[in-house]
Amino acid sequence: MSNRIDLQGRVAVVTGAAQGIGQAVATRLLESGAAVALWDRDAGLLAEAAADLGKLGAVSTAVYEQDDPDSVAAAAAATLKAHGRIEVLVNNAGISGPTMPVLDYPVAEWRRIVDIDLNGVFYCCKAIVPGMVAQKYGRIVNVASIAGKEGNPNAAAYSAAKAGVIALTKSLGKELAAHDIAVNCVTPAAAKTKIFDQISQQHIDYMLSRIPRGRFLKVDEAAAMIAWLCSADNSFTTGAVFDLSGGRATY
Repeated sequence: MSNRIDLQGRVAVVTGAAQGIGQAVATRLLESGAAVALWDRDAGLLAEAAADLGKLGAVSTAVYEQDDPDSVAAAAAATLKAHGRIEVLVNNAGISGPTMPVLDYPVAEWRRIVDIDLNGVFYCCKAIVPGMVAQKYGRIVNVASIAGKEGNPNAAAYSAAKAGVIALTKSLGKELAAHDIAVNCVTPAAAKTKIFDQISQQHIDYMLSRIPRGRFLKVDEAAAMIAWLCSADNSFTTGAVFDLSGGRATY
């Protein structure tokens, strides 16, 4: 039985909510009393997730493209129409990209990874933060990565984008601190989700070898930390980085 976080009556957006960490977070927020807008680019998976999660509470869906600011703005508008407000934003959506050294990395792929994993987080914040400022309350949690702290070899675009998410979190947290808006990020080690389908076995083995816990992160463990960061109990900490690396990083 997990601890219950009090999110009664809150409205949350979770990006990349159709699977993996995003779906686990949405589940935890619903169990804690929030209404949740599920955002994802995969309409089929999103419909399946909504059918399951709708049994736990109030959900809505938005099919959107993370790297398109107009699509993000449209998703935010649809969520506001469905729920009236947005008080929580969990920026979880992202992709890993190719596993290869910088010297071989295609320029188009570099741009694609950075646009989705970093620029997309900015687009989501840009669309939703004005409403949080107006209501003088908000909680934002950005899902970065241990790769953003340490840099994974053969994953430079992903590592650089996630490092950017950490820096964006710090800047935005300071900008919004006076509005009772907390902006924090988490830095997970790898969790065994469908993102592994994009990664070579050699790279998977490398990531596991670096985790002192000797196993990959469980999505429910990520959801537990994120749920607390989304709550009113997190009333002082902002611009911070919460580690989820199983001991790989201690800073």
